[in-house]
Amino acid sequence: MADKMSQYERVFNHFDENKDGKISSSELRQCVKAIGEELSEEEAEAAVKCLDSDEDGLVGFDDFVRFVDAGEEEEKVKDLKEAFRMYEMDGCGCITPKSLKRMLSRLGERKSIDECQNMIARYDLNGDGVISFDEFRVMML
Repeated sequence: MADKMSQYERVFNHFDENKDGKISSSELRQCVKAIGEELSEEEAEAAVKCLDSDEDGLVGFDDFVRFVDAGEEEEKVKDLKEAFRMYEMDGCGCITPKSLKRMLSRLGERKSIDECQNMIARYDLNGDGVISFDEFRVMML
């Protein structure tokens, strides 16, 4: 975690050109431009306003960390949804014993329906006999 925070600090300090401990909309525009993209003044101001928790018109380090962590969390959820869809297969929005058996078979692991029901029961938080995405997420994290 300390290594991750030092990486965040380096990136934040790169954005913070005047070293005042805050990122302004113009500093944000400059950094985006440095990577070959364009950001209008309106877009930069909207981004800063969205991230600015203390409403001073600037993005502080804590705001920056929350933003970056949220992006990483979004990516994790996207990956989990992709994995979930592989097991779900039946189009019902949940992992059933049958769909789990089928996926495990594709992975070279032979299980009976009863074994799959027992595997599901361990993580079936609401007792409905299937794994929803929220239950899958809890299981994987």
